[in-house]
Amino acid sequence: MELIRPEKLKIGDKVATVSLSWGGAGDKNILWRYKVGKERLEKLFGLSVVEMPHTLKGSNYLYNNPKKRADDLMEAFKDKSIKAIFSCIGGEESVRMLPYIDFDVIKENPKIFIGYSDTTVTHMICYKAGLSTFYGPSILAEFAENVEMFDYTKHWIHKVLFDSSTIGTIEASPIWTSEHLPWEEKNKNIKRKIKDNSGYELLQGKGKVKGRLIGGCVEVLEMIKGTKIWPSIDEWKDTILFLETSEEKPSPKHLEYWLRNYGSLEILQNVKGIIFGKPYDNLYYEEYKEVILKVIRDELGLINLPIMYNMNFGHTAPTMILPYGAMAEINCDDISFSIIESSVN
Repeated sequence: MELIRPEKLKIGDKVATVSLSWGGAGDKNILWRYKVGKERLEKLFGLSVVEMPHTLKGSNYLYNNPKKRADDLMEAFKDKSIKAIFSCIGGEESVRMLPYIDFDVIKENPKIFIGYSDTTVTHMICYKAGLSTFYGPSILAEFAENVEMFDYTKHWIHKVLFDSSTIGTIEASPIWTSEHLPWEEKNKNIKRKIKDNSGYELLQGKGKVKGRLIGGCVEVLEMIKGTKIWPSIDEWKDTILFLETSEEKPSPKHLEYWLRNYGSLEILQNVKGIIFGKPYDNLYYEEYKEVILKVIRDELGLINLPIMYNMNFGHTAPTMILPYGAMAEINCDDISFSIIESSVN
């Protein structure tokens, strides 16, 4: 399905921040970190940042008021002066907003929306409305990165959100980290330890395949199966599926169950290729690979389906940005990944 592409960002544009799941951005002990992320958006990217009415109401209030979270999202889309919407952070129950979503509001007011993890729910809401959105950095985790943002992440923000030319080849980051330093103000000047990255790994496949991007955080996708925002089987056809696991580090057995379910739904038989994000902490790195091949190659017999692994999106840093619905290409011959069109107008 071809989605509506939003307008690109420009210096001086007004953008909104929203808390659609966990409301920690407004908690007293986390607010300093939100302010760091907001300042980076303004100083590094030249944007004017505003909060929606409930963005900073705090985790207790927002947990108890999913409708207010949805109201913020709807108002941010309706407001013509707001050019993009940035998710503060993920969480675990964005799905509770579903009864309060007006899909027509999103369709009639296309604009950039970006976030990851539990924000997968909102991406699929927008997908249902026909809008291309962006699986990428959040305010609290990436824009508020300790000491400074990663250059790799900054590059892809500029390239994907501010530039209407073809995105092109996305090289692997030379470094990675998922070290968690407690979000205490005393730690804000301590850099996380980084490690050398081994690059993309091809698990199987030959030649080149193209498909439109769809996917998200695999645990969160489980929450929306069977709901009104779960794509029809036709919408999975000829796509490149992207999947990544969260800081919860689900067991290989759970990943096996979930992938087997994608096979039972005939989703894996319809996609053109799959890309997997680097596991959090690199935990289960080999075990996940074994499970992926066990289900896809051995059980389903999809021996020619290209599968690329260890990619820089999701819960490890730094991160690329994946636009939903954009045409992408997996090149198995040189183990490369490209987005072969623009994601913004």
